[in-house]
Amino acid sequence: MKTLHLNKGRDSSLLRRHPWVFSGAIDRLAGSAAPGETVRVLAADGRVLGLAAWSPSSQIRARMWTFDADERIDADLFTRRLAASIERRRAMLDDPQRTGCRLVYGEADELPGLVVDRYGDFLVCQFQCTGVDAWKAEIVAALQRLVPCRGIYERSEASVRQREGLPPAQGLLWGEEPPALLEINENGRLYGLSVAHGHKTGFYLDQFDNRELLRSMASGQRVLNCFAYTGGFGIAALQGGASHVRNVDSSAPSLELAQANFQRNGFDSSRYALHCANAFEYLRELKQSGERFDIVVLDPPKFAETKAQFQRAARAYKDIALQGVALLRPGGLLFTFSCSGAIDLPLFQKITADAVLDAGRRGQILHYMHQAADHPVGLPFPESLYLKGLVCRIE
Repeated sequence: MKTLHLNKGRDSSLLRRHPWVFSGAIDRLAGSAAPGETVRVLAADGRVLGLAAWSPSSQIRARMWTFDADERIDADLFTRRLAASIERRRAMLDDPQRTGCRLVYGEADELPGLVVDRYGDFLVCQFQCTGVDAWKAEIVAALQRLVPCRGIYERSEASVRQREGLPPAQGLLWGEEPPALLEINENGRLYGLSVAHGHKTGFYLDQFDNRELLRSMASGQRVLNCFAYTGGFGIAALQGGASHVRNVDSSAPSLELAQANFQRNGFDSSRYALHCANAFEYLRELKQSGERFDIVVLDPPKFAETKAQFQRAARAYKDIALQGVALLRPGGLLFTFSCSGAIDLPLFQKITADAVLDAGRRGQILHYMHQAADHPVGLPFPESLYLKGLVCRIE
């Protein structure tokens, strides 16, 4: 096994069980290792810190498999860790009212770079880095044994693969091809989704708790749902008794599926509207028209992939919040989110506060929001907390 030697003083994060080794921490790799090959990680004084997957193209040169130098990296290890990850979600998996669930969430489940989502009878995987990509066959074989399913599909197209030196990959890995549309049940809300063409693996499972929160606060409210995608928050609002929901998204295909989802849930068409438009421009038009809402939901896509992009992202988050706040009646609620890892919660709160101030309004935070429990945050790995949100009452 090749050995990866760290520079002096660069072992502190690994001693705290953070699983990433950045290029700047490395002194040298003794020998030549293929992408995804397991290497032994040594501190500058020769202490063995654990075993990792080598990734020569990425700034994250190695991702730790284990901090136990005697543990074997083999098919049995992946089977054990997959089984443990699935068992941690047993209550969710056994709930007939929750047929969509994340089974594996990367480093937080000690499987760096691996995502596995369950949609009914099908599993959708993302192999985001060289380590799990090298063990793909073993992982798929283990999933077949551990999770009763009809098919396992791959959606490994995230930009992180490019940074890992891996090409995008999509297609059937095992079993039946998923149908063009799958249906999941989320606490009585029915959502159709496409695992082949939808965002991420097909649906935003991470917003489960936050859709529930909106449902609990929506009774009798007029709601504006921006970046609506396929209607997730809009349907939750109507389930909670909203008087009307206006949904805005720039993707016509997404809104077509949203329309089908509203119909799937039996909502009268007089209670909702769908608008295909750029949200930034549309909000300005609404402001000019004098329309006002009781609740505004802002759930935009990731504005920053890296820390280098965070200033541009911060401006975008402030702009969209400023426009959303201007459309709220006094006492109205702003549900605002960021899924950009480069924007942490304190910064996101400051951006929102600045937007409220610039709008000439005052606000209070009623709730902090984050990703659902099937997307757990690893205690030594704060990067696994990527989704953050605020519910603000605006006066």
